[in-house]
Amino acid sequence: MLDNAVNNHAKRVALIRDKKRFTYEQLNRSVNAVAHLLRESGIARGDKVALMLPNIPEFVYGYFGILKCGAVAVTLNTASTPYEMTHLLNSSDSKILITQSVQVKKFDEVKEKLDTCRTVVAAESLFDEGELLPGIPNAEFPLSADIMPEDPAVMIYTAGLTGRPLGAVLSHHNLCSQANIIQDIVERKPEDVALALIPLFHAFGATTNMLLVIRAGASMVMMDRLTMESLFGAIERERITYISAVPRLYMGMIFYEKVPKYDLSSLKVCITGGAPMPPEFMPVFEQKFGIPVFEGYGLTEASPVCSFNRLDKEPVLGSIGVPMPGIEMKVVDEQGKELPRNQIGEVVVKGDNVMLGYYKDEEATASVIRDGWLYTGDLGRIDEEGYIFLTGRKKRMIITSGFNVYPREVETVLELNPAVESCLAAGKEDLMRGEIVKAFVVLKKGCTVSDKEIIRHCKQYLSYYKVPREVEFVEKLPEG
Repeated sequence: MLDNAVNNHAKRVALIRDKKRFTYEQLNRSVNAVAHLLRESGIARGDKVALMLPNIPEFVYGYFGILKCGAVAVTLNTASTPYEMTHLLNSSDSKILITQSVQVKKFDEVKEKLDTCRTVVAAESLFDEGELLPGIPNAEFPLSADIMPEDPAVMIYTAGLTGRPLGAVLSHHNLCSQANIIQDIVERKPEDVALALIPLFHAFGATTNMLLVIRAGASMVMMDRLTMESLFGAIERERITYISAVPRLYMGMIFYEKVPKYDLSSLKVCITGGAPMPPEFMPVFEQKFGIPVFEGYGLTEASPVCSFNRLDKEPVLGSIGVPMPGIEMKVVDEQGKELPRNQIGEVVVKGDNVMLGYYKDEEATASVIRDGWLYTGDLGRIDEEGYIFLTGRKKRMIITSGFNVYPREVETVLELNPAVESCLAAGKEDLMRGEIVKAFVVLKKGCTVSDKEIIRHCKQYLSYYKVPREVEFVEKLPEG
């Protein structure tokens, strides 16, 4: 897919970061340099290489460089704490970590606890703000590996029911089929300019904002921090035509008071996913900006997109749309039997998008993939027109700003605090984030601790989005 884009659009701009532009030709040279570096470092087909970078050009170079030498890219959240990194690097059997210089200290803090990861590469040793440094060898020479469609390409960690994240393994075929299907629906062209604001280490961000853009030969504006001023400034300055983001971004756009000062006439397509968009705000967005927001649904284990409202039809408010072409979805009862229309049950998915499985965890894989069907853990119904509506969750999970948080992982960390007798983590509704994490805590007799101390304790171990924003001390835990 990358070779096709390079061959057909070599001189077109692929990546835009601040005021810098990088063509597909430059992108390819940087990818080649990373691939050769990894091969010379002993990375072979099937080896795991961890990539922990924000939305900067180096992420794209690293991602495709890893794949070009036949290895597997393990994409890690940049907010990962040293405590989380230890599990992620050991669980994935990663041999090398590619990150930024400012993150290297996290690696140094835990390197004695790592089983296989012996090397950390700072992106700045190869690139200067996206520019390949002079003297880096092999940029002109493509490296090819004997890659098969079903070979693992990417491993993305998703929240686990047991409190430990699980590595969802996606194949080259999974990802290419996703890019092709999404392109068939949204029909992006080389002239398009997409906004990449969702983290590219997130399945949603990687597929809709990176793979789709390269598949179409279009351009990607890379941002890793959101302010409304920078967002609207980028839309006007770069003539952005396509945005795929979580509801929080669109809600922020609605409430931003300075919208009239910007020229937003280039914007043609807005897609939302990762968390439910409050349906009452979708017509408000269309009225304010003159274009609708189209909602879809997916999960990491499905590469991730499963369903979508079609661009050639009015979006059905509150619905996650209809299955993507080539993907089957149905609603089933506890025995796996398909339910009639409008009856509520578990949503299951089947198609080329379903992951290979959870890395080194056959039991967890078998619990969610049965007879080729992926059991999502989400409850929903399908109406007479085939539109799917989510109604709740079968599994305990919190979705905050598009990130999945399993309560058990938060509770495990809360229990590490010596003052905590018992605890419960739960989601609390929040207009901008969908939900926030709230902790209910029962303290041990004779112990006193403040909510701020509990939150500070959690920050040592958990990524920022998993940390409780509210703590309530109780005599008895509510029903979870």
